[in-house]
Amino acid sequence: MKTNKEDKMLTGAQILMEILKSEEVDTIFGYPGGAVIDIYDELERTDIRHILVRHEQGAVHAADGYSRASGRVGVCLVTSGPGATNTVTGIASAYMDSIPVVILTGQVPTRLIGNDAFQEVDIVGITRSCTKHNYLVTKVEDLAEVLKEAFYLARSGRPGPVLVDLPKDVIKSTTAFKLPAEVNLKSYKPTYNPNLWQLQKIISLIGEAERPVIFAGGGVILSKGSNELTEFARKAVIPVTTSLMGLGSFPASDPLWLGMIGMHGTYRANMSVGDCDLLIAIGVRFDDRVTGKTDSFAKNAKIIHIDIDPTSIRKNIPVSVPVVGDCRISLEHLNRMFDEANLGDLFQKRESWLNRIKIWKEKSPLCYEQKDIIKPQYVIDTLFKLTKGDAIITTEVGQNQMWTAQYYHFDKPGHFITSGGLGCMGFGLPAAIGAQVACPDQLVVDIAGDGSIQMNIQEMATAVQYRLPVKIVILNNGYLGMVRQWQELFYCKRYSCTTMECSPDFVKLAEAYGALGLRATKPEEVIPVLTEGLNSDKTVIMEFLVEKEENVYPMVPAEAPITEMLLV
Repeated sequence: MKTNKEDKMLTGAQILMEILKSEEVDTIFGYPGGAVIDIYDELERTDIRHILVRHEQGAVHAADGYSRASGRVGVCLVTSGPGATNTVTGIASAYMDSIPVVILTGQVPTRLIGNDAFQEVDIVGITRSCTKHNYLVTKVEDLAEVLKEAFYLARSGRPGPVLVDLPKDVIKSTTAFKLPAEVNLKSYKPTYNPNLWQLQKIISLIGEAERPVIFAGGGVILSKGSNELTEFARKAVIPVTTSLMGLGSFPASDPLWLGMIGMHGTYRANMSVGDCDLLIAIGVRFDDRVTGKTDSFAKNAKIIHIDIDPTSIRKNIPVSVPVVGDCRISLEHLNRMFDEANLGDLFQKRESWLNRIKIWKEKSPLCYEQKDIIKPQYVIDTLFKLTKGDAIITTEVGQNQMWTAQYYHFDKPGHFITSGGLGCMGFGLPAAIGAQVACPDQLVVDIAGDGSIQMNIQEMATAVQYRLPVKIVILNNGYLGMVRQWQELFYCKRYSCTTMECSPDFVKLAEAYGALGLRATKPEEVIPVLTEGLNSDKTVIMEFLVEKEENVYPMVPAEAPITEMLLV
């Protein structure tokens, strides 16, 4: 970076604060230590809010939840050694779900790197495979440009986590500072604008198709293209299914909504994709939990794939029309082209197809029967009705996650926050904290199991300290439920190491942290407990003792086609 006499002389820590302010960062989630003590000292002099987590994994998950709820880059700050290594799970989760997070890690002084110094780890090497990019800054003169690049890379193209490793001497050193100009990387030029000839092929195929389906994913939400997707589906009269990450990209209240696709997708969604003659995939990566047996996936269909990441196209599934481009921009073009195409009365052309889907829905709808013991589906169904679908919902991972996807109906993007690709237990509570910080006036609820909530239960202290009114719904079945379900169905009910014995009294645990604890043991207690918990201005744990061996259905067995579902 060129300097002149007018440039300010700043330390590395001060430069970091200047860049954070230029990026309009208002919140950092972190945990201090010796390697970053100078950064923390400088942070005290700024207006940037710092949220002290109780574990560094929680810092990344909180920054992840903040990003998903706000649409901005999340930021976390940790020290060297164990502080850095504790972030890896959170980084991997953000990477798998393409979430823009900048992770700032402390490092030993540059002269000690490679000497096995106290709290030294090669965090750049450790995270190389689970970051979009990462940096080790060895000169304070490079710091400003590296930080600007980190934020640019995190949010642009296909988003993702970027790690910046900051040696202690770089943070303490002084150099002339001038805010870097706009980032321009010769080797990194994401393609935002799609090829219009390819889009014209899509319009032609839509006009020819009799049984089309739109399959939308998290890329639609990340590109802020949900309104354009909804407009497109309604104009073209095409039913819509989404991946787990795409929930909320299309309103669940719309008549064209099919429900989620995949291993625990709805019967009508899986059957529709299995029988469609045109599949328009937008912002998806064809995860194995979606496709099932790949050579049977949408085998009668021409497949269109729109994605900003060219490496995702044809990676898992062959496609007829590949389109590299931003999902929102591509949908904007498609909507204009559709208006100009005059394809005639598509509702009449689709009527038979829509009727067939209606029959599938009637044949095997999502359902449960509430009797004497609380059904977990009933808790989520009741939560949806009490909140009128207007809460930000985070989840842990397992049965609680799948029941939420099935029974809480999302009409808005950014209201369902979950660890999709990595399937990371312990995600939901810190992610809810991040979402609540990003949206202080919004109701935020973490739906958890009794196993997964204990992975990062220490973040209760974070929520209480910062008076964050996060609500935690624990579906307590006394098992690691999803693994137990597989053991029941495929391993002759040998429940090896999945019984959760000696779990804490969650009501007393909540009270120990200074939160409100509530419990329901009978179906008639569900509504009162939820009502009291949701109306409280405190952090709340609501525990529900649910049916112990309740299973998530539909379910597609491993390596089976998604049209071959277990329904009961």
